[in-house]
Amino acid sequence: MENIELINIWKEQNSKIEKTLRINQILLKETINTKAQNSLKSLIRLKTSGIIAFVFYLFLLGYALTYSITNYSASLNYFIGSVSIIALINVKGFADYIKHLTWTNTINYDGSVLEIQQQLSKLQLSIINHSKIMCLQFPFFTTFYLSDNWFPNEVGTGYLIFQSILTLSFLYLSYWLYKQHTIENLNKAWFRNMLAGSGGKSVMKAIQFYNEMEEFKKE
Repeated sequence: MENIELINIWKEQNSKIEKTLRINQILLKETINTKAQNSLKSLIRLKTSGIIAFVFYLFLLGYALTYSITNYSASLNYFIGSVSIIALINVKGFADYIKHLTWTNTINYDGSVLEIQQQLSKLQLSIINHSKIMCLQFPFFTTFYLSDNWFPNEVGTGYLIFQSILTLSFLYLSYWLYKQHTIENLNKAWFRNMLAGSGGKSVMKAIQFYNEMEEFKKE
């Protein structure tokens, strides 16, 4: 009789413990959700202000291109070619910012932790790819001011060497940065700092919150 009573008491206590653990897990998830949302608020502000900045920047680039094409002359070839590529890359960047803002605002915090982690990882990868593409415009900032009227025929050897070194240096930098934009490099401080300008820091903090939660549950 005593054994049966002890077993019943043990079952009752075990049930209470399991219920307490479930409640604690729910409370922990709500706390982590709040921390993640607070972290991503800075990303929302960044993307919102970035979209506005992109609109003005693309307007200026579009106006410059329209004016150059309307008043076309061979001397504007470098300018038109360079600015066209810069504009195309920034149109992609503008679209990325809209996409990132939309994804951030539609994260389903009522879903499972795994689903939230997948959404954040998708956002993080997209930010890396965005930053990767934006690096491709760097060499064209060294060529837009050139003109067929004086380059390369009307310049001395010194300037020709200088311009070649300048453009090739930026071309190499662009290629090197492009190749460095990988998930594996997130453990490097300089790469994390670079992504911070595109909102990568906020997403990394949010991901870290959920990773710590998973580690805590395992323990």
